[in-house]
Amino acid sequence: MGRIDDKVKELEEYLSELSEIVPNNFEEYRGDFKIRAACERYFERIVESAVDLAFLIIKEYKLKIPEEDKQSFDVLEQEQIISKELSEKLRDAKGMRNILAHEYGRIDDEIVFDSIKIELIEDIEKFLEQIKNFLENKK
Repeated sequence: MGRIDDKVKELEEYLSELSEIVPNNFEEYRGDFKIRAACERYFERIVESAVDLAFLIIKEYKLKIPEEDKQSFDVLEQEQIISKELSEKLRDAKGMRNILAHEYGRIDDEIVFDSIKIELIEDIEKFLEQIKNFLENKK
């Protein structure tokens, strides 16, 4: 369980750090390239850590190994560890993370800002809550 607990703590730290630096409004976000770059990097790290956590749980509990990273959330959904709605949102976040990491085309700063401010933080908090509930029930 140590690696799972470590990954949970890592995700919580990333969320806390992102929450401290993300501005309250888009104008401030757009106007500061350092903040934009830092927020994008945290977005990438958070999604990567969520995928890592999903895989650690899949491995620990000997669940079906997915072919692709984003399918790890499907496995957790099928095992009723996370909700269907959350699984879909996390798959979408993984898609956005790939766009940021590989810069497919021009990145729309407003979409990224909204994704961070409105969705990512809340979705990852729900993900952690559902994972912790699952782990608590397994004790």
